[in-house]
Amino acid sequence: MTQTVLAFDYGTKSIGVAIGQMVTYTAFPLQALKANDGIPNWDEIQRIYDEWQPDKVVVGLPLNMDGSEQEITQRAKKFSNRLLGRFKIPVELYDERLSTVDAKSMLFELGGYKKLSKGKVDSVSACVIFQSWAEAGLG
Repeated sequence: MTQTVLAFDYGTKSIGVAIGQMVTYTAFPLQALKANDGIPNWDEIQRIYDEWQPDKVVVGLPLNMDGSEQEITQRAKKFSNRLLGRFKIPVELYDERLSTVDAKSMLFELGGYKKLSKGKVDSVSACVIFQSWAEAGLG
């Protein structure tokens, strides 16, 4: 059975979204969601859940390079708890250090600076989070 995984790169202004498949360990970016001080439009997230019907959800956990937490870490945890509470689909947190750097590098290789829009970077970061999580054998 194919396992579909929804991945989020949480941010206070934009939330990157990607859909991944465990059969191929690949993901593709969806349209990033606007957030108002970290609060998404929950109706948009409901539409994504309805369309893709994920078996599992992965939320990137933003940590400092030394592994310590920061304010955004707590907000990402709160976001993941709300996802679980609303949609009742298992949610896992995954260390996202360097996912944005990796995403920017990938997009730059594909098309230079013009590809580096914030929404694209955030959703490609969500792809990187999914792929790192899947390759770590956590799926």
